[in-house]
Amino acid sequence: MNIKILVAVHKNYRMPDDPMYLPVFVGKEIHPTVNRTFQGDNTGDNISKKNPHYNELTALYWGWKNLDVDALGLVHYRRYLTMGHSKDLSTILNHEQVEELLTDADVILPKKRHYYIETNESHYLHVHEHEPLEITRQVLKEKYPQYLPAFEKVMKQTSAHYFNMMIMKKQPLDEYCTWLFDVLGEVDKKVDYSDYTPYEQRVFGFLSELLLDTWLLTNPQYKTVEVNRVFLEKQNWPLKIVKFLKRKVTGHGEH
Repeated sequence: MNIKILVAVHKNYRMPDDPMYLPVFVGKEIHPTVNRTFQGDNTGDNISKKNPHYNELTALYWGWKNLDVDALGLVHYRRYLTMGHSKDLSTILNHEQVEELLTDADVILPKKRHYYIETNESHYLHVHEHEPLEITRQVLKEKYPQYLPAFEKVMKQTSAHYFNMMIMKKQPLDEYCTWLFDVLGEVDKKVDYSDYTPYEQRVFGFLSELLLDTWLLTNPQYKTVEVNRVFLEKQNWPLKIVKFLKRKVTGHGEH
């Protein structure tokens, strides 16, 4: 099975040795000289220039449009999918494990992130600008009404498959990306993010985190399986908790 997992990266960093993983330097069109080793997201059919607004999705778009594979995945340079818990590149999913998982599933996902004390919608509104989410809801209502019930369900839930991480077989990937980038393109036409902070201008990367589950719920014919998600570096959990609680009181801002 021909499988490629794209590793979205924006600086020099250690990479997996497994050839299944393909490092893709995102925003290469904007930063052509930063890294000359990794594959850029600016060849062939691409949206590399939109990286400040689409985040790692410029790598996903590039892989979707330019690679001929049986399955395509997306992870981050510090975040990977794994069957274990070790913060070690040698223990992340390998080709044999991915192939075995895809024997009975069409989509591999990280385990859901849980917020417990708030919904996905309230969390988004505490952290981000409000307008893009409302415009997304309107776009779905007008152009993809069959997805609106799932979207509202995801909004009311307290967990979701965040981080835009997944591995999909070719057919669901093509259907998902066709839908996703059309929805985001419609939102892009209606949102003026020119006055947003640099963090908030990454709006379409944030929205897509909620649209993945929306798409999956509306397409139950595709079977999913969850694995662990590992972050390779240490995280300052006390600081993260303080920031989380602060946002609940003061609203969104740059983080």
